[in-house]
Amino acid sequence: MPSQLPEMGRAAEPDPLAAMRGRAHAVFASFLGWTLDSFDFFVVVFLVDILATQFAVSKTAIVATLTLTLAMRPLGALLFGLLADRYGRRRPFMACVFYYSLIELACGFAPSYHVLLVLRGLYGIGMGGMWGVSASLAMETTSQRRRGMMSGVLQSGYSIGYLLAAIAARFILPAWGWRAMFWAGAAPALLIAYIELKVPESEAWRQHKKSSFSGILRTVAADWKMAVYLVALMTLMSCLSHGTQDLYPDFLKSEHHIPAGTVTLIAMFYNIGAIWGGIGIGHLSQLIGRRRAMLVAIAISLAVMPFWAFGGSLLILAFGAFFMQVGVQGAWGVIPAHLNELAPDAARGLLPGLAYQLGILMASPTNNIEYALRDHLGYGWAMAAFEITAMVVVALLIALGRERHAKNFFRVPDAEAAALSLHH
Repeated sequence: MPSQLPEMGRAAEPDPLAAMRGRAHAVFASFLGWTLDSFDFFVVVFLVDILATQFAVSKTAIVATLTLTLAMRPLGALLFGLLADRYGRRRPFMACVFYYSLIELACGFAPSYHVLLVLRGLYGIGMGGMWGVSASLAMETTSQRRRGMMSGVLQSGYSIGYLLAAIAARFILPAWGWRAMFWAGAAPALLIAYIELKVPESEAWRQHKKSSFSGILRTVAADWKMAVYLVALMTLMSCLSHGTQDLYPDFLKSEHHIPAGTVTLIAMFYNIGAIWGGIGIGHLSQLIGRRRAMLVAIAISLAVMPFWAFGGSLLILAFGAFFMQVGVQGAWGVIPAHLNELAPDAARGLLPGLAYQLGILMASPTNNIEYALRDHLGYGWAMAAFEITAMVVVALLIALGRERHAKNFFRVPDAEAAALSLHH
């Protein structure tokens, strides 16, 4: 009679339900980390006039704090990306959340402009580190068949953070003042306990980890052509994002004389389009491939360009802006999956985030270029000409580039590889 006792020494079978819950927690934590990081960045956007008055400086000086934040982001991507590839995703993730939450809290106590400027520069390090670490964790723990949609969900956190900052400006700012806006940005620190209790370490990282920082850097250097391609791609993608969002509220106010309150509502409306596009196009990329989905998204943006830039009524402009962001942020929704699939296995925490942040930095003159073109072409044509050029060039770069759609992030054991070979 066969024994009913379990065999001695046999490892317990993994619990599929527990593994599924762990993956869900990892994706949710990554999404929250990027969303709340975005919120902390956009807080300043809604406080430019107030901070200028508070510290007796020009609005240009306050805008300079945003520029400094962007300039410091590549340093954060390098620092936290190296830590994530060397020590795992969880601990650097928690360290990054703690760091940017602490800096955001300190901003609420800033006694002078120069202190605020330094703090916003330090905050940029945390913001730059967050995306690469969270994206690698989310993409490595998501199943291959859901990676496209989860990519869009993760990237939509940027737009949701913008929306949350707008809501805070509408309710927290009038009731408790500008300092409370920054104090609210310290809330992400609560995420650390959630990560510690619920989020498992990435098994893909365990399989591919390097034993030294130099080994990680050598991995990137060995694939330098891909690194250059990713930076170029992210530079052009940043031109699309910032070039269609940052000046558009000013365009609506100065060119079409739309009241500020209405402009805020339009901004909320087109951010809903951005969220919808990011998730939808991200999911589409799972069905037709990363590059094709991105090209579809860019085609949508090109198609609505006349309505976005030259709409003759409030309704046309609003829907033009909505579908413009469906396309632009739809293409962005593919980026977390696409970059993580193209990156070397041992540098997945570093390279995607560093390429992302270097692209942001290199595209930083976008608004200045569009604003300068306005004096020669008019506001609508300035934005349209710049964005059409950027869209055509990035479409060519995407079409000529590579993809590793639904790449397996895990090392296949020898026995399993042999079984697969026999099966095929």
